[in-house]
Amino acid sequence: MSEQVVRAEKLDAADELAGVRSRFVLDDVVYLDGNSLGALPAHVPGRVEDVVRRQWGELRIRSWEESGWWTAPERIGDLIAPLVGAAAGQIVVGDSTSVNVFKALVAAVRMARVGRDEIVVDATTFPTDGYIAESAARMTGCTLRPVAPADVPGVLGDRTAAVLLNHVDYRTGRLHDLPSLTSAIRAAGAVSVWDLCHSAGALPVGLDEHGVDLAVGCTYKYLNGGPGSPAYLYVRRDLQDRFDSPLPGWNSHAEPFGMRPAYEPAAGALRGRVGTPDILSMLALEAALEVWEGVSVESVRAKSLALTDFFLECVTAYVPEGRVESLTPSAHAERGSQVALRCDDAGDVMKRLVERGVVGDFRAPDVLRFGFTPLYVGFGDVERAARVLGETVAGAA
Repeated sequence: MSEQVVRAEKLDAADELAGVRSRFVLDDVVYLDGNSLGALPAHVPGRVEDVVRRQWGELRIRSWEESGWWTAPERIGDLIAPLVGAAAGQIVVGDSTSVNVFKALVAAVRMARVGRDEIVVDATTFPTDGYIAESAARMTGCTLRPVAPADVPGVLGDRTAAVLLNHVDYRTGRLHDLPSLTSAIRAAGAVSVWDLCHSAGALPVGLDEHGVDLAVGCTYKYLNGGPGSPAYLYVRRDLQDRFDSPLPGWNSHAEPFGMRPAYEPAAGALRGRVGTPDILSMLALEAALEVWEGVSVESVRAKSLALTDFFLECVTAYVPEGRVESLTPSAHAERGSQVALRCDDAGDVMKRLVERGVVGDFRAPDVLRFGFTPLYVGFGDVERAARVLGETVAGAA
């Protein structure tokens, strides 16, 4: 028995989150792709069946009131709030991440003072964020300025209207310094917009604590809401009366059933709503969030760092020298909950890993991504994944 196997057994025995794994539907596959799609919480199918058969099948339209469908976007937003460090009443759930990025970024420009005509965007961002930022810039008459996150403080000025950044880089797993960057954006008089897709549910965010203005995120990664589950939009409480959505809909009207021709926005975070909520996926998400009962984000972060540390250690032990290179920072303060390894034949290697029961994902041209969801990934999984990776790349050499 190798040193790594012994260590994995000891670490699993001491893991205070080990019992949470039973709340998910899992098999003998090592699933390290929760940073793309989280595993299924075991109680969700039964809940969805109730929504379909009873709430929709029997109550039908009465469920908008009797089953709480109408208030689901803000109710579920309040469930997400503590996972990203926000007080209740500031998050509304609905639409996709892309739509919420658009709403937040255009609203941010509209909130900026007259004369500010530049949008700064993370140059390494997920492509859709960049596409939307470019479109928002054209629509608002702004200039788009792509900048590496670390360089943002140096380009901020009197012309900066809004800054769109990713908390964790989707390729490398690098964690950007949200507190200091938000502070710099605020000092420059601009509006901050953070994309939390790869951090919410994996590490503390501290939206309220750090004075973030606007934030968006998906729910199908570390929040395990299911494929295509609705995203969310955070609007800091003191900005809500100034939030001017570019997508005003009847659901965000002050009197939604008044059917008035003139738009009057509702009070609070409800201004982020647009049209009829996608109830089936939204209530599946609500059920999925129950796996967080009794679990703190701080304990998740501690285990995440331990898992990724151990994986890097095992990679060093098992993988032939020179075959892979870690793109993920070794410093804890700069690491999210994934490890990205550069590998010349990464696409073929990942296919062989999946065939052998280790599921991560491939990002062109040469990156192997492994996401570590502390709620259901154990240290034995980590050891096995690194060992199989070592055997795979050695056999391909």
